[in-house]
Amino acid sequence: MNSVPFIDVLFFQRGHAGVITLNRPQSLNALTGPMVLAISDQLKIWADDPAVRVIILTGAGERGLCAGGDIRALCNSGKAGDGQAESFWRNEYALNDAIAHYPKPYVALMDGLVMGGGIGLSAHARHRIVTERSKLAMPEVGIGFLPDVGGTWLLSHAPGETGTFLGLTGTTFAGADALYAGFADVLIPSEHLEALIEKLAAVNEGEDVAAILKGAAIQSEPSFLALQRADIDRVFQGDSAEAMIAAANALGTDWSKTIAKTLLERSPTSVKVTLAALRRARKLPSLKACLEMELRAGLHILRGHDFYEGVRAQIIDKDRNPKWQPATLAEIDAATVNAHFDPV
Repeated sequence: MNSVPFIDVLFFQRGHAGVITLNRPQSLNALTGPMVLAISDQLKIWADDPAVRVIILTGAGERGLCAGGDIRALCNSGKAGDGQAESFWRNEYALNDAIAHYPKPYVALMDGLVMGGGIGLSAHARHRIVTERSKLAMPEVGIGFLPDVGGTWLLSHAPGETGTFLGLTGTTFAGADALYAGFADVLIPSEHLEALIEKLAAVNEGEDVAAILKGAAIQSEPSFLALQRADIDRVFQGDSAEAMIAAANALGTDWSKTIAKTLLERSPTSVKVTLAALRRARKLPSLKACLEMELRAGLHILRGHDFYEGVRAQIIDKDRNPKWQPATLAEIDAATVNAHFDPV
């Protein structure tokens, strides 16, 4: 077993498997700039190493794979105007695209909590595994941002309006929902993951990794998204956030009333920009094109108010009482939304 020393992310070879372990369990393996660069470099090395036949992504600790990017650091960089946030996103998005096109089987173990940047490292992989413990989310609207790391690509290709629902509300979803929405491929019990890693480490040249995973998979529980699909489509159709809130209130169920309340609590700018991004993503030809769009929108958001206020309210002060500017959806016109997609 050969290991490469790097404290926040570990790389080692286990049989014929190159294993990446995100190693910041105290912060739920949140991604930093050096981690992104280290993973990118190691993947390039393993791509040319004939002894490595499969890549496995996992996270240290019991809580989950990855909670996303290091939001505090991005917030501080944006305030300082030092360009580090932009560099981080450019490198992270390049890694997301590289994972999607990696020449060898890349297996992501999405056990436990997987959010934001963690989804970027896993949901674009060739082989995506969830477990009964999986909890996924693209919660960026809650901090005044938008779904990134290719999230607009994934969400815009989910069935019906389920991706619109997940992106605009930041709702956490389970493994069965990840399968339904196209974020994952198979569900395997978490207690069987170690045995699965052993099998993958012993994979033969040219052996079908998908068949190995399918052999270990079990039937998932019914998906909430599938069961709620008709109401989700009814509420989240169209291109108007205000109309979605009206439709949710008109539906009159406990679920729909909660949705209306949630949309009104999110950053109005983020809600409108996210909705526009999701609709644009449906017409874009590739993950890379979506990542480029997300970068433009993210850099515009970094010049505004709500991202810093959202991080303050949710992560720094934790008063959960952000003061958005503008404070209402009605104050944000189409020109303001569209400007977020202009070159920076």
